[in-house]
Amino acid sequence: MNALEKTSNFVAKTFPLWVVLFACCGFFAPQLFVGYKSWITPLLGIVMFGMGLTLSADDFREVFRRPRDVVIGVVGHYLIMPGIAYVLAIVLRLPPEIAVGVILVGCCPSGTASNVMTFLARGDVALGVSIALVSTLIAPLATPALVSLLAGKWMAINTQSLFLDIVQVVIVPIALGLIVKALFRKGAAASVKALPLVSTLTIVFIIAIIVGLNRSKIASNGLTILTAVILHNLLGFALGYGFARLFGMDLAKRKAVMLETGMQNSGLGAALAAAHFSPLAAVPSALFSVWHNLSGSALATWFARKPN
Repeated sequence: MNALEKTSNFVAKTFPLWVVLFACCGFFAPQLFVGYKSWITPLLGIVMFGMGLTLSADDFREVFRRPRDVVIGVVGHYLIMPGIAYVLAIVLRLPPEIAVGVILVGCCPSGTASNVMTFLARGDVALGVSIALVSTLIAPLATPALVSLLAGKWMAINTQSLFLDIVQVVIVPIALGLIVKALFRKGAAASVKALPLVSTLTIVFIIAIIVGLNRSKIASNGLTILTAVILHNLLGFALGYGFARLFGMDLAKRKAVMLETGMQNSGLGAALAAAHFSPLAAVPSALFSVWHNLSGSALATWFARKPN
């Protein structure tokens, strides 16, 4: 293992610490990041391109090898997280922009770090990857439809614009990654070794930008948003685990479904909120990015000790 691989693996394993560090930098030194607001969408595209580079034919075949398990995970994800977000928005009486932001992150596909957490938890990684893959590929349809259905009470939703943005930010980069991997196998294989480093730095930089842009709003609304984010995430983990157990899944599969349910692609949520709603609507996604990596790491560590 060369120095680049060692550095990349170290950064990936300490991902939650980098998230907290960059979030604090964004809050206390916003001037370093706010000028890069226009970079949010391209940066997220880089992360999705990296995801395309890591996918293989086996990942797609896995979906068809056990469709029941994948469908349970994907349906659970898009049923539980949007539902919790909607209920929290009403129960906590969230202001319209915050309510839309919480619902938006709840309607996003599985998070980019969820597969890592499933691995650390000694869960069914292949199932986790399949759930993340399918939830991401159907996001252009699922996310706008669910946001329109659930958030329309607070704000007008342009579903067509959301659809096009998700295709551009998620589907096109993933497709390009798959094409590059097919055409340049050796180069793609070599670049994958650096992906954990690149993806981590890209995601935490996005978080720093969002936090920096919303410093004052986080200071005044942070407690309310953080309460909603923590409840959203923890209830997502609990209900995801229960949903998998309801269908008789073994512990390894339950871990995968739980983590794929509770961890969202909050980078996508932040990019969509900033582009379509308001900077304040992006704050739930930014705080979710910080919190779910901390809670996911803690949960994965605890579950790793439980035999399958």
